[in-house]
Amino acid sequence: MVTVNLGMLHYVLDHIYGAFMHRTKMSTPFFSRGWGGTKLEMLEKMINQLFPEVAGQNWPPRLIEPVWRTIWETKNASLREGVFRTPCDEQLLGALPPESHTARVAFLMPKSVSPNRMACVVHLAGTGDHTFERRLRLGGPLMKENIATMVLESPFYGQRRPVLQRGAKLLCVSDLLLLGRATIEEARSLLHWLDCEAGFGKMGICGLSMGGVHAAMVGSLHPTPVATLPFLSPHSAVVAFCEGILKHGTAWEALREDLATQKAEMTLEDVRERMRNVLSLTDVTRFPVPKSPSAVIFVAATDDGYIPKHSILELEKAWPGSEVRWVTGGHVSSFILHHDEFRRAIKDGLDRLPWKESQL
Repeated sequence: MVTVNLGMLHYVLDHIYGAFMHRTKMSTPFFSRGWGGTKLEMLEKMINQLFPEVAGQNWPPRLIEPVWRTIWETKNASLREGVFRTPCDEQLLGALPPESHTARVAFLMPKSVSPNRMACVVHLAGTGDHTFERRLRLGGPLMKENIATMVLESPFYGQRRPVLQRGAKLLCVSDLLLLGRATIEEARSLLHWLDCEAGFGKMGICGLSMGGVHAAMVGSLHPTPVATLPFLSPHSAVVAFCEGILKHGTAWEALREDLATQKAEMTLEDVRERMRNVLSLTDVTRFPVPKSPSAVIFVAATDDGYIPKHSILELEKAWPGSEVRWVTGGHVSSFILHHDEFRRAIKDGLDRLPWKESQL
């Protein structure tokens, strides 16, 4: 009788998928054009300045005015798509590619009750998720629980992708920080719109993988309590690009050559140390505990080849009162097989929030 270690099988599947996606000549590596020069310096300074401010969490979201068109409508539900100018300040806007200046969202909403008796969750994109469909499929079944779904197209992705970028492979390290900072601004503005303009009774934010990192940051920085639901997410991009499988899909030599123009001798270890320093800016454990820690639910995979267990445990330790749930599988298999667990976490996180006062 042959015994198969399923955990190892899931872990190996992640590595096979990673090898195909990130080690073959078919695919351009991440950051093939280097660090991003003065853009990276500007972003490092801007994000470092953010941390003394976030302790008070008094950073108000900017107002947006989405323009909507209806994709389909039935007696029970509707799907609309909206566009709005990204709410980033002029400095960030100047660094973003022109293609990313206009944000796009899909909005799937049941009609069973009025918005003040309904919840809405903003779904953020994982690495390589260029379309709305995958996240609409995740959110669709939640309509029967009176939970609407809003899906944000990330900067640098889908119709917002720069013309020279291949797929999800960002050209410069600065693009990763730009993508994150712009996503956070846009998601916070969408939550504010759902609260103040659309009148929803509860709000949440979720995301898979990279989207989960951004969701955690948004949940931390938002001025009112929201359900915060990071799925299969590390505590920092350092884990993904310096420890996990994505390190094999990174253009280390191009990054070394870019740094060598500034300093004479640069080893690959020097380059990796620089990367760790830059990406430490994405460390969620540096962010304040969200307003409602009990409404924070992390869903992690037992045998994730992209994200080691220690990364999840650091999140739980940094945010006392939050919950970690484990699903059996790797990063890729859990992404495919555990949608029901993600939906359960969304529902449970929202159930732990009170309705807005108008409900009482």
